[in-house]
Amino acid sequence: MTEVHEHYPHDRQPAIRVVMMPRDTNALGTIFGGVILSHIDLAAAIEAHRYHPGRVVTVAMNQVEFKQPVLVGDLVSFFTDTVKIGKTSITAKVEVWSQRRFGSHEFVYVTEALVTMVAVDDQFHKVPIAPR
Repeated sequence: MTEVHEHYPHDRQPAIRVVMMPRDTNALGTIFGGVILSHIDLAAAIEAHRYHPGRVVTVAMNQVEFKQPVLVGDLVSFFTDTVKIGKTSITAKVEVWSQRRFGSHEFVYVTEALVTMVAVDDQFHKVPIAPR
């Protein structure tokens, strides 16, 4: 994860966009990392559902390193790409960008993660990815 992220991907549609609110802050007044991790997880699930309509669960999320803080009022975008489709799993890359104070023209790269989702049945047993 040593890529240099210099430009906000204006030409792409994010899986999720969320305005960060005061309820999501830590004692320093920035957004809790866990809130961002939760949205990364949801964005990965949205990407996985492009290929499998059934249940998916998160089995792995690689190291997440926060490059910039997220502030109250920021519009945070979660961009996804499918990296790998296995027999029962889908790995998605999720990139996180923050538009400062929702409406400004300042965009900052926050973090990224590789998230592996596994297709499961009602008893949480692995099942094959359903063909579309």
